[in-house]
Amino acid sequence: MLFIAMLMAVGVSSASAQQIEFSVEKGDTVLIDPECERYLTGERMSKWVYGYKHVVYQLGTKKFPTGVLLYNGAKIGILSWVAPECLNVQTRIKEDNPQTTDKDTATAVTPKDSIPSTVGTDKPDKDSIDAKQKDDTDKPQEKKKSGYDRFTIGVRGGASSLLHSSIQGNWNCGFDAILDLQYAHYWTKEDRPIDLGIIAGLGLGYSQSALKVDYDSTKVTAATTSTTGAASNVDYTVVAKDVKETDRTLQLEVPVMFSLIHDNGLFFNVGPKFMIPLYSPYKQTVSKEGSHISAYFPTEGVTTQDNIVTGKYDGQEPVADNGIQFNINIMLTAEIGYEWILKSGNSLGLGAYANYCVYNSFKNRTDSKSLFKLTEASEASIAQLDVLSATNTYANKLGYFDVGLKLAYHFNFPKKAKKAAAVEE
Repeated sequence: MLFIAMLMAVGVSSASAQQIEFSVEKGDTVLIDPECERYLTGERMSKWVYGYKHVVYQLGTKKFPTGVLLYNGAKIGILSWVAPECLNVQTRIKEDNPQTTDKDTATAVTPKDSIPSTVGTDKPDKDSIDAKQKDDTDKPQEKKKSGYDRFTIGVRGGASSLLHSSIQGNWNCGFDAILDLQYAHYWTKEDRPIDLGIIAGLGLGYSQSALKVDYDSTKVTAATTSTTGAASNVDYTVVAKDVKETDRTLQLEVPVMFSLIHDNGLFFNVGPKFMIPLYSPYKQTVSKEGSHISAYFPTEGVTTQDNIVTGKYDGQEPVADNGIQFNINIMLTAEIGYEWILKSGNSLGLGAYANYCVYNSFKNRTDSKSLFKLTEASEASIAQLDVLSATNTYANKLGYFDVGLKLAYHFNFPKKAKKAAAVEE
C-alpha cells in the first residue's frame, strides 16, 4: 500500500507540473533579462550570458517545477535552470519544422537530434545535467583556454627632452616618433575580469630636444702689441645672442612590460625599457645679429669692436659634430588607454605613454670645444667666441624623458570575441 501511495504522489506531482502555464515553449530562442542575477541552482550568472541567445529545452522538473532548462548543444552555451520571468522570447520554432532558424539572428536553433545521446529526447538525464552544471554552468566552452597571444604594430609620438644636469640656459622640449613591434602573452581566468600579460619587443625611432642661451662674459688676456708698441692688458667682452644647441638621436628601444586588460577595454602597461642611441648628430647655431666681441685697451683708452685686431664673428654656417654618444638609458615606461575588439577578432588600441630615465651611462667629454671659429686676429692679439657645447662640456648627466599618444593594432591568437555583447545582427 505504501508503494502504491508513493506512485500516486509522484503521478500527482507530475500532473501538477504539467498543468503549470509557461510564458515560453520548448524550442523557443530566448534572451536572459540582465536583472536576473542567479540561476535556480543558486550560481551567479556571468555577464556574457545576458547577450547570448539560448534555446528552451525543457519546461519544469521535480526539483524546479516552474523552471526552464536552457540548452542548445552548441559550442558555446549553458545547461542551466532559469526562472521563466527572466526570459524574453526572441524566436519561436514552428512545430512542423523544428530546424527553422530566424533569418534575422545569427544564432541557429539546434535540432533535437543534435543533442547528445546522454540527454533524453523529452527530458535530459538527471545525472548528465547535474554533471554538466557542476562543470560548465555559467561557463562558455571557448573560455576553457588558458590564455592567448598577440602581435602588435604601433606608432607613437609626442614631446621629448634630454634631462640635462647643467647650468647652461633653458632646455626646451623637442619631439619624438617611434615605431613599435611587440609580442605578448596573456593569461585568463573564467571568474576574473582582468587578463594578465607580459610584453616584449623592439622600438625604433627618432627624438630631439634643444637648449637656448644668451651668453655675455668679460675676460682679460695679455696682448703683445698695442697702438704704442708697448705691452698692455686688454679687456675682452664676448656677447653671443640666441645660442641654440640641438641634440638628435636615432634610437633603439627594448621594452619588457607587465600588462593588464579589463573586460571593458581599459588597459595598463608598465615596466622597464632599455634605450640605446644608434646615431646622435649634434649641432649648434648662434645668431649673427647681436653677437660681437669688443676689446678695451686701458693704456690708450681705446675701444674696438668686431675688427681684425680682436677677432670677430661673421655668422658662418654652424659646424655639426656627430661624435656624441649617450650610451644606454634604463627607463621606466607606462601606457594607459582603451582598446576595441573588432569583428575580425583583432583589436585596436589608443592610449597615452610616458618614459622617464632612471639610469644612464653617459660621460661628458673633457675638452672645451666650441663649434664656432672667429676671424683670425693680427699677431698675438686673440679673442675667442667662447660659446661651448653644453652637452660636451657642462652636462654631467644626460637622462631622457618623453610623453605622447600611441595607436596600436593587435593581432590576437586565437581571435578574441566581444564579452557581454548581444548578437544583434
